[in-house]
Amino acid sequence: MAGAWTLRQTQGTFLLELYQGITRPLQTLQPSPSVEEQRRDARLLELQTRIADLESENEKLQSLLAYVEKKPMSAKPIIARVMGRSADHWWQQVTLNRGTNAGIQQGFIVKADGGLVGLVEAVTPNTSRVLLVSDLKSQVGVTISRTSAKGVLRGDASAQGVLEFYEKVPNVKVGDLVSTSTYSQKYPSSVPVGRIISLDLKKLPASVAKVELFPPIRSLDWVTVYPKPDKPDQEQVNGVSQQPETSNSLLQDSVKNENSGTDRQ
Repeated sequence: MAGAWTLRQTQGTFLLELYQGITRPLQTLQPSPSVEEQRRDARLLELQTRIADLESENEKLQSLLAYVEKKPMSAKPIIARVMGRSADHWWQQVTLNRGTNAGIQQGFIVKADGGLVGLVEAVTPNTSRVLLVSDLKSQVGVTISRTSAKGVLRGDASAQGVLEFYEKVPNVKVGDLVSTSTYSQKYPSSVPVGRIISLDLKKLPASVAKVELFPPIRSLDWVTVYPKPDKPDQEQVNGVSQQPETSNSLLQDSVKNENSGTDRQ
């Protein structure tokens, strides 16, 4: 029995060696890719990658244009692309590839798919620097769409913002939508900003909320730029005196802060 098993092993080894001896010369006869073929393959892979990138950019532009058509503003937008962003200032600012030559000026509004992105704070002929709403120095007058409760949204160096309400006990709840307020002197009203994800109604001196920002601040690519809105006259600003006295002083302070150069909304 053992002898038969040994015989089978010997025969199997012989057949394997015979097969390898026959096929090895055939394998060596197959020509290796030439340098020209390797270059052609590399070029093909490069083109396929570029096509994939262009398709991705096209999808982003189509999405942005669809948003512009759905949320029109009074002026025609200038479409620009984020061309620069520092890792040290990721949540503070971005640089766009359009400037004064394209009609962009300081104070113009920047939006993306989802809503408000920020404010143009400096321009050159071919670039614009945008202060993001996520910047710690950013202050945006906002309102709650469901109840019209108002406050100031401050950047938090993240994809969220901190909303400080004018009223001590505002009528708000988690899930409420947040947009720019009519009290804002630098932003047009009713521009979507985000959604409330948490509340602290016991915080002093004012209740606060965490707001999830709608635009993809973390990964901005294409944006739309609009002229700054016409500022209302002082009588319109003073019209906030009709608000309850408990919230009026906070509101007036907010308007002053929004207009001050040091706050740089």
